Amino acid sequence: MTARGNPGTRRACAALVGAVALALAATGCAGGADPSADGDGVRGPVTVFAAASLTESFTRLGAEFEAAHPGTTVTFSFAGSSALATQVNQGAPADVFAAASPATMRTVTDAGNADGPPVVFARNQLVIAVPQGNPRSVAGLADLTRPGTKVALCAPQVPCGAAARTALDAAGVPLTPVTLEQDVKGALSKLRLGEVDAALVYRTDAAASEVDAVEFPESAGAVNDYPIVVLRQAGNPAAAREFVAYVRSDRGRAALTAAGFQPPRA
Repeated sequence: MTARGNPGTRRACAALVGAVALALAATGCAGGADPSADGDGVRGPVTVFAAASLTESFTRLGAEFEAAHPGTTVTFSFAGSSALATQVNQGAPADVFAAASPATMRTVTDAGNADGPPVVFARNQLVIAVPQGNPRSVAGLADLTRPGTKVALCAPQVPCGAAARTALDAAGVPLTPVTLEQDVKGALSKLRLGEVDAALVYRTDAAASEVDAVEFPESAGAVNDYPIVVLRQAGNPAAAREFVAYVRSDRGRAALTAAGFQPPRA
């Protein structure tokens, strides 16, 4: 039935249509205020301080996180864990901290700068990185002490350096490196530039570079746990918590495993 023959009915219908149009317009405006397509309200910048060995995997995870949460922007600062911990404790603005060892993370939690307890999300193990083809036929730690062999290590206060020292002590190898680097990328860079013959680095860093990796048994006793935490002074705590959850999710774990990380202990 139409309302064509009754002016009063026509006016009522017009009023109803107008009301519906206004309601739809209001709904559209309310939806436009939220740019997050996933509807969880997570948006805005997230600053993550992360160990240098997480560079490749976290860069990938950051891009995936932004795609899953439109309206977010993840910015990373990659460096040696000890240097990042110092920056956090000195008030550098960051939302999340991911370290390469629990000992380094404790410097942040002991200072009261963590929002809750850290959680281990991955583990990493050392290898001997050598040029492709292994021209010096390095088979273990003892081979690094051969005359004329130049080796790069991380500095002892850096997690990869502490792990290297633990492995060398376990093997009884009195190695004197020609350089001590402030993070694992620095040690690997010395090898890639031809300034050293070998470097003790994480398995993940060797896998991401054009070098060969020599496994050695003592590394099993020097595996590093990687903890992550939302920081107390986080400017965007909601997005920070969501990023930590994403790193620990099945998708996050798959990306870390593909990069060579081991899962955390059960």
